[in-house]
Amino acid sequence: MGVGTGLVAALRRELRVRHYSPRTEEVYVAWVRRYVAFHGRRHPRELGEREIAAFLTALAVERRVTAATQNQALAAVLFLYKEVLGRPAGALSGLVRARQSQRVPVVLTRAEVARVCGGLREGGTEWLVASLLYGSGLRLLEALGLRVKDVDFERREIRVRRAKGDKDRVTVLAERIVGPLAEHLRKVRERWERDVRSGAGWVPLPGALGIKYPNAGREWSWQWVFPGRLVHRLGEPVGARGRYPFHETAVQRAFRAAVLASGIAKRASCHTLRHSFATHLLESGSDIRTVQELLGHRDVKTTMIYTHVLNRGRLGVRSPADT
Repeated sequence: MGVGTGLVAALRRELRVRHYSPRTEEVYVAWVRRYVAFHGRRHPRELGEREIAAFLTALAVERRVTAATQNQALAAVLFLYKEVLGRPAGALSGLVRARQSQRVPVVLTRAEVARVCGGLREGGTEWLVASLLYGSGLRLLEALGLRVKDVDFERREIRVRRAKGDKDRVTVLAERIVGPLAEHLRKVRERWERDVRSGAGWVPLPGALGIKYPNAGREWSWQWVFPGRLVHRLGEPVGARGRYPFHETAVQRAFRAAVLASGIAKRASCHTLRHSFATHLLESGSDIRTVQELLGHRDVKTTMIYTHVLNRGRLGVRSPADT
C-alpha cells in the first residue's frame, strides 16, 4: 500500500463501509494527508505513538488550534490505525491537549434575522436556504442535501436524512416559506424535465441505492431541492449527466454580504441561524427536550448551551443597577 493513493483509497473504503458522511470522509482524508506530510511522507506503519503525539502536540502548541480541531485530527488518525492499518494507536503519552474553551454561541435577535434575510433576494436560493436554517434549525449542508421527497408540505415537516451521527430526524417547516418553497420547486421541476429530455436529469444516490434501483437517480422524488449547475460527467452514476447540490460557498458568501450590509456588529455565519432557531424557541417557552429533538442532538447537554437565554428578560436575573 503506497503512502499516497493506496492509503487514501483504503481509508475512503473503510469510511464508506461504516457509513461515514461524505464531509467526514473528506475531513479525515485531509488530516491523514497532513499527518503523513508532517513526518516527511513516511508511511504510517513506520510511525507509532510518539509520532502521533508529536503531530497532535504541534497542532496545539504551534498552530494553536482549538480543542475541537485537535480532537477531529485525533479521531482521523485513530481511525487510520485501527480500521485501515489494523493496529490500535496506543495510549499517546506525552500528548499536549489544546485548551477546551466554553463559548456562548452568537445569536441574532428576531429583528436582526429579518434584517439579514431582507438583504437576500426573497424567493432566491440563498434566501430560501437561510429561511430553512432559521425556520427549521437545519445545518447548512443538511439544507443543501434535501431531496424533493424530504419536504412534506401537508404536514409542514422536513425529514433530515443521514444527518450528523448518521441519524434521521423530523423538524418543522415554517408556514412563511411554504409558498416561496413550493414556487421554487415548481421551477426546479421544469428544469429537471428539460434535463431529462436532453438525456440528463441524474443525481447521485446514497449508499448502494443506485445499484438496487438503477433508475431511481433520475426520478423526481430523488432530485435535489437546491440543485447546482449541470455536470456532464457525474461520479455516480459514472459518466451520467446530472446535478450535484447547490454549493455551500455560494450561500456563505451571500449571507456574509447580507450581514455586512445590515450593519450588525456580530460575527454571524449561516450556522448562527440554527443557533437563533434554538434560542428563540426556548425564549418562547418551548421544552428543551423538544428543541433537542428538532436539532438532532444526541445528548441534551449539547442543547443546554442555549439556556443562557433563560437568564435574560423580565422573568430572568435582573442587574442590581436596575433595582
